[in-house]
Order: sequence, then structure tokens, then C-alpha cells
Amino acid sequence: MLVIGTACSRSAGLAAKPSSEPSVSLSASPAAAPADDPPGSLACTALRRAVTRATLMDAGVVDAIVRASRTADAPVADAAERLAAAYASAVAAHGQESEPDAIAAVSVAGADMTGVCADSGLDTVG
Repeated sequence: MLVIGTACSRSAGLAAKPSSEPSVSLSASPAAAPADDPPGSLACTALRRAVTRATLMDAGVVDAIVRASRTADAPVADAAERLAAAYASAVAAHGQESEPDAIAAVSVAGADMTGVCADSGLDTVG
């Protein structure tokens, strides 16, 4: 099982502070947006960066991964949606007894998406 570096100590600012360095920057202009070739490569690259930097629980990071997954094939896009749902639950659990379990669920969803990226051949792209 892959454990993604998310620390409970980050929970104090879970949704309050934006990440100082977003994992992926997508422009509103399609001409300026990087090509997602093969489809899903942008989302998987953003996920890998978030896992490597242990920023998955930072505000805006999961949203950037989900935005990047909009052009991905179904398995990657579905995994990104599961990650987003887990992150939303973790944010909602802030300050509650269930917060550590909700944060762990984000790690599990991130590990699942990492596996989907690998199964799709996208773990080496980027």
C-alpha cells in the first residue's frame, strides 16, 4: 500500500491557506494550455508532483488535479473524482474526531489514482 505524505499538523490550515506553489497551472485559454497527450498525462503528472512534495492536502492542489483530469480517459478522470470526494470529506471533517480518518482516505484515494496512472502507462510521462 502506498502511503502519501499528509500530515495531521497541516489540518489547522487545511482549507484556509492556498498552496504557495500549485501542482499544475492550467490557463483559461485553450491555446496556452499544455497539451494533454496522452490523455491523462497532465493529471498524473500533477498527482505525482503533489505526492512527491507531500502537498496533496494543501488547498487548491486536488482541484488542480481534477481540472487537469477533464481531458483524461475515464479511469484517470474517475480516480480524480474519487480523490476530490475524499478531499472534500477531509475538509468537511476539519476539527472533528473523524478528521484523521478522512485525511487517511485522501491518501488512499491518491494511492488509488497513482495505481490507475501506472496501469494506464502514465506514471512515466512528464
